[in-house]
Amino acid sequence: MSQNTSQKILVTGAAGFIGAALTQKLLAQGHSVLGIDNFFPYYDVNLKHARLKHIRDLDLPGRLTFEDINIADTEALLSAYRDFKPDRVLHMAAQAGVRYSLENPHVYVESNLKGFLNILEACRQLGTAHLVYASSSSVYGANTLMPYSVHHPTEHPISLYAASKKANELMAHSYSHLYQLPATGLRFFTVYGPWGRPDMAVFSFTEKILKGETIQVFNNGHHRRDFTFVDDIVEGVLRVLWQAPSPNLVWSGNSPDPATAKAPYRIYNIGNHKPVLLSDFIATLEKVIGKKAKLEMKPMQPGDVPDTYADVGDLQRDFEFAPNTSLETGLTAFWNWYKVFYKV
Repeated sequence: MSQNTSQKILVTGAAGFIGAALTQKLLAQGHSVLGIDNFFPYYDVNLKHARLKHIRDLDLPGRLTFEDINIADTEALLSAYRDFKPDRVLHMAAQAGVRYSLENPHVYVESNLKGFLNILEACRQLGTAHLVYASSSSVYGANTLMPYSVHHPTEHPISLYAASKKANELMAHSYSHLYQLPATGLRFFTVYGPWGRPDMAVFSFTEKILKGETIQVFNNGHHRRDFTFVDDIVEGVLRVLWQAPSPNLVWSGNSPDPATAKAPYRIYNIGNHKPVLLSDFIATLEKVIGKKAKLEMKPMQPGDVPDTYADVGDLQRDFEFAPNTSLETGLTAFWNWYKVFYKV
């Protein structure tokens, strides 16, 4: 099968930010999608329902099947997988958020570990041409060598969320090794854009600017983040989806490469490769909105890393792709959506 042939794709987290954007694009390309989500109230579920309604309104041929399923529910997930028989799997469902993991650690084990195991088992038992799953830039943890490369070690996560994403990569490798399951992990770097998550900086900063409330700027605004526009992410993910990894035949256990394996397994960074100072990000958002922000400088938060900066060389080499949307262009698109959705 090729990208140009209509395929059946399972998308978990289909009512989430990235999952919904991927689902919409796949349907527009003529594929059939089984979307799975359980509307966990980590943030306003009305936004998740609105994303799903938006997709359904656009899906005139009716190629979307949606199931309200918790991926940690082994039987429900296997049953849906068995009925739909997906050709490929995009696993975007996860409990997100660094700070939330400090207060609610058990949720991360349920969703990110048990849920991911269920996905791996469904792929193993019932087959798939390719599993693509969401990892995170947070796995780099205490690493300070920039830009972050998939060939660097990631043995020092500094939040449970990061540890759960690192665990996903290790679990996927074991299944690739044992069962020849083609699996690719994508380390996302600070995704933003229309229909985004309310817990992310662009959302909360916009709300506070509009209300005239004070924004707490951690690390005194010296954070750098590799902000990546959602349309770029979708384009990159789908390029990866159609090309399952092959074993790296020159991989050596004497000098193991973390990004590849003797199994059909790959890890890629997917980021903008242009880190932006948090203070510059806020200034650009002020310009787009046309209103100044009230700022309160604060020290670093536990679990946060000072910088994220993606080396996307492997993604460029293997898929001839690199994100290219400028911050101002992306924030303008977000602001135009926000004004309409929230009736500003």
